[in-house]
Amino acid sequence: MSYAFDADLLPWLDLVPDVTLTDYESLAAARAKMSETRFQTPPYEPSQPIDVRDELVPGPQGAPDVRVRIYTPPGDGPRPGLVYIHGGGFIVGDLDTSDSASLKYADQLGIVVVSVDYRLAPETPFPGPVEDCYAALVWTANKASELGIDPARIGVAGESAGGGLTAGTVLLARDRGGPAIVFQYLGVPEIDDRLETESMRAYVDTPLWNYPNAVFSWDAYLGEGKRGTADVSPYAAPARATDLSGLPPTVVTVCQFDPLRDEGFEYARRLSHANVPTELRVYAGTFHGSQMVTEAAVTKRMADDQLADLRRGLQA
Repeated sequence: MSYAFDADLLPWLDLVPDVTLTDYESLAAARAKMSETRFQTPPYEPSQPIDVRDELVPGPQGAPDVRVRIYTPPGDGPRPGLVYIHGGGFIVGDLDTSDSASLKYADQLGIVVVSVDYRLAPETPFPGPVEDCYAALVWTANKASELGIDPARIGVAGESAGGGLTAGTVLLARDRGGPAIVFQYLGVPEIDDRLETESMRAYVDTPLWNYPNAVFSWDAYLGEGKRGTADVSPYAAPARATDLSGLPPTVVTVCQFDPLRDEGFEYARRLSHANVPTELRVYAGTFHGSQMVTEAAVTKRMADDQLADLRRGLQA
């Protein structure tokens, strides 16, 4: 199928990893490839010294501790805090994946960022990853004063599977009476295991993410045979949630030629219908992973919009 990608993206398509997920061997290859690609792009250089440290925080009951990486800009608090959840289809990624982004947020927004190294599927299927993220959120709220964070200005953000985990974490916080969250940012979120939207069914060969990879991702996260069945938890696939009321102000972003596009559309629509202040941003001519092409005007606009959305949502 041909796609009307933004002209600025075309010369850089080779930068985007060619990922085909069919079995564990292909997943291992994809993990290695994504690690190599990460170091092909220049790391973010902060304009001021950012204190960066890793810490182990209490994990879910009966589970290992969760590693987080804390980014603190200079100056006195309290300041906004952001729990950031990296992407990777629930199956790839780590703290280094989101290091440049987290440095940028701390540097340019003057906020404390807590990046979460949640366990990956299929080694740890649902609910392990989302429970790790929730445990990190609870720890961040409990330690807000020590971290220099204003407890009334804590947000959660993530992209792709990180967007899905963000939505699941925020639902858990609401339903468990957990930490108050002022804002959630759902970047190109992966939130619907049913894989029945028009964009999901049509985009079978788009760069980086497509229908076949989505099938593997959800099977890894939920376990074989569970995808699309009636008993999938909304904390795993937030599109399944029947009640979206009482959630914090939200920004949802989608790319035009992304199989995840329509589930993002629908989640934003339903949030709005539930009286949740919601903004939806659609980027023409883009595909999942377009943000890797930092030289393109459209991705620079995406990055600028993201910073503005986080600044406004966190009152930074």
